[in-house]
Amino acid sequence: MNLIDTIKLWDTSIFLLINGIHSPFFDGFMYAVSEKLVWIPLYISILYVLIKTWKKESIWLIIAIILCIVISDQVSSGILKNLVKRIRPSHVDALKGVIHLVNGYSGGNYGFASSHAANSFGFAMLTSLIFKRKMYSYFIFAWAIITAYSRIYLGVHYPLDVFGGAIIGTTAALICYYTIRKMRPSLLSHSEYNFEKSVVLVPVVILSLSFITIICYSIFF
Repeated sequence: MNLIDTIKLWDTSIFLLINGIHSPFFDGFMYAVSEKLVWIPLYISILYVLIKTWKKESIWLIIAIILCIVISDQVSSGILKNLVKRIRPSHVDALKGVIHLVNGYSGGNYGFASSHAANSFGFAMLTSLIFKRKMYSYFIFAWAIITAYSRIYLGVHYPLDVFGGAIIGTTAALICYYTIRKMRPSLLSHSEYNFEKSVVLVPVVILSLSFITIICYSIFF
């Protein structure tokens, strides 16, 4: 067995281990976490912080975040999925009847790399670098990790799909951050703006409330 086959074997084994640990509560929780529309309040809260702090200049940071997501999504989903053509575990015949799928959700044909992981890690990394607040970073990266984990739990991605997506998103975020720092360095200097430390608590609170809502939904519905 060569190295690539060994890696694939370990990847599948870890996938089956994670996917095999499930319950009705986590089925609902992970399915909700994986839904992109659920996190609209989080995105709006971050938009609020950007506009409140940077005013008209916030447009440059908003463009950087949008560009980061576009790069992350297109590289992971638009390019690599069609280039690598790695079949998702949910479509592998040998795994049918073995893996646990939630609500019949199986995703598209190809899985590498995970656009959910790429987008969430790209968003988390870039906004963390912009805000420079530990509390925010802890919460937003926890969100990114849970989002990425949900894709394995739901049976639509292998761990390496998620890891690859996280690397892509992080790289895209770093590229966008250093580009904006090169072009408009004053934007990233909080001393030149009326940046209130407490303002980053807004997305933290919204994120916490979103998770609480998802937990309540998973318990009672």
